[in-house]
Amino acid sequence: MADIGTLVDSIEERSDTLSTLGYKVRFDLTDGGGILVDATGGRVTVSTAEGTEADTVMTLSSDNLLKLIQGKLSPMMAFSTGRLKVQGSQGVAMKLAGLLDG
Repeated sequence: MADIGTLVDSIEERSDTLSTLGYKVRFDLTDGGGILVDATGGRVTVSTAEGTEADTVMTLSSDNLLKLIQGKLSPMMAFSTGRLKVQGSQGVAMKLAGLLDG
């Protein structure tokens, strides 16, 4: 299980890339906790948040989120194998996947 602080730090390291997202995305971690990425207003804030309103909610394990951030797991592979579930805007999820892949 990946540490939530490590995940937040890893996402913050990608904030320059994520600043073009323009939406709020919440990661609900199946092994406990949640992370909100707010990329509205031209800047990115990353916080631990459960149940916060977001344009898209992505549900996955903390280990799989870390693999996505590190580029060790393709977002499309995670989705097609059921390791990643998406609620809300599929378009936002696709845009985020493209930014993480980049």
